[in-house]
Amino acid sequence: MLRLVNLSLIVLFPVAWFAPLMRAGLNLPLFGTNEITVVSGLQTLWKTDVFLALAVTFLALFAPYLKTIGLALVHFDLLSPRLLPTLHLLGKLAMADIFLIALYITVIKGVGIGRIETAWGLYLFSACILATLAVGMLTERKILAKTNA
Repeated sequence: MLRLVNLSLIVLFPVAWFAPLMRAGLNLPLFGTNEITVVSGLQTLWKTDVFLALAVTFLALFAPYLKTIGLALVHFDLLSPRLLPTLHLLGKLAMADIFLIALYITVIKGVGIGRIETAWGLYLFSACILATLAVGMLTERKILAKTNA
């Protein structure tokens, strides 16, 4: 079951990256659009702040996807379970991206520039991140149970 959930995340993450995270009642000054996805946000960041773009690219794309692929390799006995703590850390780093998105929404709403609403992609992306954390923890428990038995 864990294998199936984890493998489905390999497909769901790219969908979440292109899904709308939020919609604005007017064009957002930094993004120049009224709908933001992970990918469109990263494209804008690469034009304005390369260091922040590198950090967010790692947190939003590479950390969760590397963790998912790493867990798949562990599930199919192609990677040592000793690397699970490292994979768990990657999942925690991916949660930082959800925080950045929530912070951005809070700032925009607080400034009162216009109307902003969250879209389904934010929930999908958050669910994917939380699912990788759950799969990682359950995988660790399963492996510990095998070694203690």
